[in-house]
Amino acid sequence: MTGPAGSRTGGAGAVLPAEPTGTYGAARPTPCPTRPPPPAGKGEPERGAPHPSRRLSVARTAAIGAIAPATALTYAETVAGELPSPSSGARGIEVSLPFTGLWRAGNSPARRVPSHGTDLFGARYAIDFTGVDDRHRTAGSRDWRTFFATEPPELFFAFGRPILAPVNGTVVDVHDAEPDHEARRSPLALLPYAMGQAARLRQGVGAIAGNHVIIAQPESGAFVVLAHLQAGSVRVSVGQEVVAGRPVANCGNSGNSTQPHVHVQAMDGPDPSVARGVPMLFRRFREWPSGPKRARIRERAVPEEGAVVEPLPVPSTAAGH
Repeated sequence: MTGPAGSRTGGAGAVLPAEPTGTYGAARPTPCPTRPPPPAGKGEPERGAPHPSRRLSVARTAAIGAIAPATALTYAETVAGELPSPSSGARGIEVSLPFTGLWRAGNSPARRVPSHGTDLFGARYAIDFTGVDDRHRTAGSRDWRTFFATEPPELFFAFGRPILAPVNGTVVDVHDAEPDHEARRSPLALLPYAMGQAARLRQGVGAIAGNHVIIAQPESGAFVVLAHLQAGSVRVSVGQEVVAGRPVANCGNSGNSTQPHVHVQAMDGPDPSVARGVPMLFRRFREWPSGPKRARIRERAVPEEGAVVEPLPVPSTAAGH
């Protein structure tokens, strides 16, 4: 599954998660032994402007990875050869971004694998997305609570935004019994929260993923998870058929999450407690990389760490699920 308002997150994203979202099964980042650690993040409050949220990453991510450390690799090193045709089974799938508008990618497998520092809960290739505004900020304001206390989730742009089905398939699991808790951008609020992550892990998938929906994609044999959903917002039920792009819930701050975001992952089975992660490629989107780089259009790709993305329609000739 973030820094002062206008700062980026990396959230619910665990299942999940490091960065400004301490999500699904957040774990402390483990640098690749053959390459230097990832550069400090860039972004808010304005595009290309430096932001201070990196100093919070330890508090946000000292979680599951501390229990089950994993060696970090690049996405290319890990996924090379793992995205065959659908007939080859659940080894890699194409998915659509599960939202409209602008969102920032965090804990991306484009930076390292396992993306959240752990293989637990099927999160090997998981990615988090946090909603932002046109200035690429995660929240429109900040006050004393930003630096010294917790903040209401409603303060953040992502909270309550519709979350869409990323694939065609059948809903195989729904959990909508977790509350949306206060957001945490202050180190003073993050440290005690991090201390409680082991207890949340013992409570099981619900306490980590929060409210979530799992969709089975029959063509690939994979199962796609949408986690940290808003309490009471799930619109689908087990056994229901869904099509990509259909609203299934709203973005929330439930489970192991420090800021409202959505955590997305694919697995080889329906139970996150025993499933293994499956690589994902996102169909078509516009991407604003962090820093001074210009926006670009990408297809069948994984968003870069810290990049802001916006889904784009897939030409009918290229559409396919």
